[in-house]
Amino acid sequence: MKFRPCIDIHNGSVKQIIGGSLTDAKNQATDNFVSEYDATYYAEMYRRDGLQGGHIILLNPAGSEYYDADLRQAESALEAFPYGMQIGGGIKLDNAEWFLNKKASHVIVTSFVFREGKIDWERLKSLVNLVGKEHLVLDLSCRYMVDDYYIVTDRWQRMTKERLHREILEKLSEYCDEFLVHAVDVEGKTAGIEKEVIRRLGEFEGCPVTYAGGIHDAEDIRFIAAAGHERVDFTVGSALDLFGGKISYRSLL
Repeated sequence: MKFRPCIDIHNGSVKQIIGGSLTDAKNQATDNFVSEYDATYYAEMYRRDGLQGGHIILLNPAGSEYYDADLRQAESALEAFPYGMQIGGGIKLDNAEWFLNKKASHVIVTSFVFREGKIDWERLKSLVNLVGKEHLVLDLSCRYMVDDYYIVTDRWQRMTKERLHREILEKLSEYCDEFLVHAVDVEGKTAGIEKEVIRRLGEFEGCPVTYAGGIHDAEDIRFIAAAGHERVDFTVGSALDLFGGKISYRSLL
């Protein structure tokens, strides 16, 4: 089990937001924390501290007036920590190689591989053929709806028909190097984790999996270790002192 750092970029700034509040309309989100530092500052810190495998997420869509500012932040962060961080947010066939050429270790993809609420296997295979399985992370972020946890796309705003369970992880692991899973209902709230999501991730024994969402204190991290059988990595966002929270970054190191 590893601590995976993050850099979330929204409206041109490094932020922590409440994930479920994010909407493309008017580039809105409820902010928990807006940093005075840029993405390069955090990337350089993670590089110095040897924290390989964190993720950069672009939270504005490509058509947003803020997207170019987000992109500049991301580029500078990748340059500061070459091949040390993954990047996600609007990745598809026509830009995936560009991000890898900008020194991302992996591209993180969700929306491109789903169509009409289902996995589009041809799209997924075409992406693997382009960048290689070893450079692909599939983001299977999820929300609870009626009877189960369903994968969500389009910056967590659109529900799919695909449920998060071990079988889908096993199928998709043939096409990717890692999974990233945000529990969107608790993302950014620092009020506790989605224990059932973690239990399901802990049942999977394949490629690396990173859980993000709701971590509040050390007890939550201990639960991830136990329920995840020491296989599930974790991200701390809003609860981390780097982003205005109470969990010490140095203690996690």
